[in-house]
Amino acid sequence: MMAWDGVFWWSVVILVGACVGSFLNVVIYRVPRGLSVNQPKRSYCPGCEKPIPWFRNLPLVTWLWQRGKCAECGMRIPFRYFLVELLTVALWALAWKLVGAAGYPGEAFLLIVFLTLLIAISFIDAEHYIIPVLMTWVGSAIAIAGAVFFPELVTLAKGIRVWPQGWQEALLGFAAGYAILQLVVWGGKLAFGRQRFTYDKPVAWHLREPLDEEALETPEGQLCFVVEGEPYTWGEMFYRPTDKLLVTGGDFLVDGKEVAGESLVIREDRVEIGSETYLIEDLFSLSGMTTEVVRPREAMGGGDPPLLAMIGAFLGWPAVLFTLFCSSLYALVAALLLRVGLGKPLPFGPFLALAGLTWAFGGWQLWEWYLGLMSFGRS
Repeated sequence: MMAWDGVFWWSVVILVGACVGSFLNVVIYRVPRGLSVNQPKRSYCPGCEKPIPWFRNLPLVTWLWQRGKCAECGMRIPFRYFLVELLTVALWALAWKLVGAAGYPGEAFLLIVFLTLLIAISFIDAEHYIIPVLMTWVGSAIAIAGAVFFPELVTLAKGIRVWPQGWQEALLGFAAGYAILQLVVWGGKLAFGRQRFTYDKPVAWHLREPLDEEALETPEGQLCFVVEGEPYTWGEMFYRPTDKLLVTGGDFLVDGKEVAGESLVIREDRVEIGSETYLIEDLFSLSGMTTEVVRPREAMGGGDPPLLAMIGAFLGWPAVLFTLFCSSLYALVAALLLRVGLGKPLPFGPFLALAGLTWAFGGWQLWEWYLGLMSFGRS
């Protein structure tokens, strides 16, 4: 019998985990900006754009040795780079200790893949308010395929070790995660799908061109509606074909020319003022004064259902219910601590990820305890 708890395997887990953590920083920086993770192959400083040689790109060590600065230009390197590498190593080591070293290397591999995806998705969502949906689909496919051979992870709360039930539990978890949160998204749209702003005096507004056309998935890379200096991106307002932005106020300036009208309607691809319609791609400028703005909004991002589906595929349908409850609790606590007011955006992905981690590292035992308590109460 192979000694999975030996020095060799621990060395592999820690060293490979550190290298993968370094690569995750590349993913977290490039993917939201629409950049390839393969080209350029070598990491580079975002400030001076000079390639970083291998001896200055050692995971964990380099950031500490250079005191969080680029060796070429002295640009401050965010602490996030060190944190991602440290977190990756720590979670890989914990997963191996609890699962791999206990004699379940296959399940440990699946858990490590799951944790790695959660780290990348969480940091991207926290910084850019987007979830790379492709990552969740790929993760779900790996989870369902892996459950065929290693069913222990997806059935933690049931103790099933037979392969047919493994992939069935993974499929059920995937479907439950997506369906439940998608219903929340639809319900939230009906209840909170519009946000109204009223002003005592007319305030200025305008459309702002993208500041960085290469960063398509970030606020800087999108067209924005700006009122009182507050930008609202096209991506956060126009999620559905029926979404529209209503601006009330009076005369409007279209390409510098005054157009009369009490209100205008802005849709994803066009502007409507009375009987006139203007295609946004043909406009050079659009501005005016307003006393009321009604903008469309989503109660929850479109990437959250696929993320919960991935969590369900890896951990099973009981984890979906547990994750939904705990993530809401975590988000509420964070909103109170950070003093995030109603109507202010708060990325939900990191809280889903944290709740999924809670289940994987012991939360399933709380689930079993709760079910046992309920059974005892009925008896």
